[in-house]
Parts: sequence; structure tokens; C-alpha cells
Amino acid sequence: MKRLAYKRSKKSGLPPGSTVHIGEKKSDVVKIAVIDYDENGVQEKAVQRIEECFAFRDRQSITWINIEGVHDTDIITKLGEYYGFHPLMLEDIANTQQRPKMDDYAEYLYIVLKMIFKSSLNDIVKTEQVSFITGLNFVISFQEGVEGDVFEPLREAIRNNKNRFRVMGADYLLYSLIDAIVDSYFGVLENMGEEIETVEDVLILNPESQTLETIHRLKRELITLRKAVWPLRELINKLQRNETSIIKDHTKVYLRDVYDHTIQIIDTVETYRDMVSGMIDIYLSSASNRMNAIMKVLKIIATIFMPLTFLAGVYGMNFKHMPEYEWQYGYPLLWLFMIAISGAMLYFFRRKKWI
Repeated sequence: MKRLAYKRSKKSGLPPGSTVHIGEKKSDVVKIAVIDYDENGVQEKAVQRIEECFAFRDRQSITWINIEGVHDTDIITKLGEYYGFHPLMLEDIANTQQRPKMDDYAEYLYIVLKMIFKSSLNDIVKTEQVSFITGLNFVISFQEGVEGDVFEPLREAIRNNKNRFRVMGADYLLYSLIDAIVDSYFGVLENMGEEIETVEDVLILNPESQTLETIHRLKRELITLRKAVWPLRELINKLQRNETSIIKDHTKVYLRDVYDHTIQIIDTVETYRDMVSGMIDIYLSSASNRMNAIMKVLKIIATIFMPLTFLAGVYGMNFKHMPEYEWQYGYPLLWLFMIAISGAMLYFFRRKKWI
């Protein structure tokens, strides 16, 4: 919490609309890629300076500008000045702590989503904020630049003229980008479901301290998923019902399908949350039962040794006149008596089904 407060303190005293990067810097370089296409062909290029993208603004074709690395606020500012974007929107792009949302600025739409993926280093669920600005003939996407994205199949579809990309507008491209992010949630949830099943088996057979750590990690990841998915339902619903001319009626039909997927993801996340919460209770119960079993064995051992300790204490006294000291077979008889007492107690415990 202190870390988040420190990052937000960068904007203290600044006027509204100040473009200040808030969040962790996840990439040292900025990558800018442009894909411009229509039904006749596609042009794709990587550019070094944001000014190289400005030539695509007035074209009749569809232009997708993808920027990886929002820590460089100069690029965001220059792009906003050229396209005439609202300063508050530019401020939101640089703030990677945004909640998924949609803002309608009449001539363009601003959308924030969370792209979720499994880290290739430690297999932990991570999130990356993705922002979209959509106009009549362009889509501009901003990524933090972590470990790639989920948009490569869309790029291939545009290159190969699949799925009617070349004849559809920028709103269909926006839908496809959102759909790719939503569909990627299913892959994360499938992996998480398999891990939950594995942890459940371990809980039943042999729970360990590492198991509890795994459960807590799963719980944190589900909280991350829930924070990303719950606002998404409202966002998609607003896109469907929005009266803007940017989103065409034929694209709203596809958005309804994304809305259904969002509901499925929310239901799955809630189910997994209940399962993980139950797993914590199962672990605590298993640990308690295991401790009770250990204490039960220790108590049985202590109970068996109580009469033996009494006998050993009696004959360990240093009195001079004790008749048993003079018996020739006193020592072996004492051992036999002690063994007989132990055997009788064990037999009694078994008859009572205490062991």
C-alpha cells in the first residue's frame, strides 16, 4: 500500500491533465508498430519516432498503431497534440493503475483493459494494462511492454486477409483486440483450474506448508483476475448500448458474444474463489486432524508409561529394608509384570478402538 501511495504522490500539486507515468517501469525501450490496411492490401512497419505515424491519420484505410512502453510520456503527449486528444485521457494512459473502463469523447473512444498472462519466469499470473483509442479509421493501442501480447493471431489474420478484416472498419478491429484479451483469460483459468485440482489431491493425501503457500498464491491471482474481469462486464455492456457512430450495429452483435464470454469468466472466477477458500479450511482441518493424531499417539505412550514409571519409582527408592531386593527372581519378575501391564493396556485401547 505504501508503494502505491508513493507512486501516486508524483502528481501531487500538478494540474489536471498532467501526463505523468504512474506505475512500474516494465520496459527500457519503446516499440512502435504500424499496420495500415484496406481491402486491397496491407502495409506494416516498425517506426523509431512517433512523428512517422502522423502520415497515416488522413488516409481512408484502417490504421492500427501499437505502442509498447507508456513510461515515455513525451510520445503520449506528441500523439495527443497531433490528434487533438483530451489531456485527461492522456493522463489516464500514463497511469497504469487504472480500472477497466470506457470513456466516450464523441469523436473517439478511450478503453482500458487488463491483459493477463502467466509469467514465463516463475509461472505466476501477471497483469499488463492495455489502453485503446478508437476513431472512425484508426485504433491506437498502448501497452506497458512486458512479455509480448495476445494480438499476434490478429496480425496474421490482417496479413492473410482472414475473418473479413480487410473489409471491416476500425470498430471491428477494436472488437477483435478486446476479444483476444478476453479469450486469453480462458487459458489462464484453465491452467489455474488444473493447479487447483492438483492442490486438492495433495490436501487429501499429504498437505504440507508448501501447499498453504500455493493456496495463498492462487487466492491472490484470483483476486487479480476478479479485479480485471468484473469491470469488464460493465465496459462491454456500455460499448453495446453506446449510440456513437464509431461502433456500428454489425459490430455490436460480436460484442454481445464477448459479453457472454465475460459472464462465463466471471462465473468461473467466482467458482474458483469458493474452491480456494474451501481449500484453506480443508488445509486447516487436515493440519488440526494431523496434530490430533500425533497428540493421540503421544498420550497413549504417556498413559502406558505412567504405571511403569510408578513401578520404577517405587523400586528406585533407597530404603534399606525392602523385601523384594532379596528375591532371586525379583528383577525379571518386575520386567514381566511391566510388560504384562503394557500389553494389557494396549489390548484395552484396541478393544475401545482408540488406536
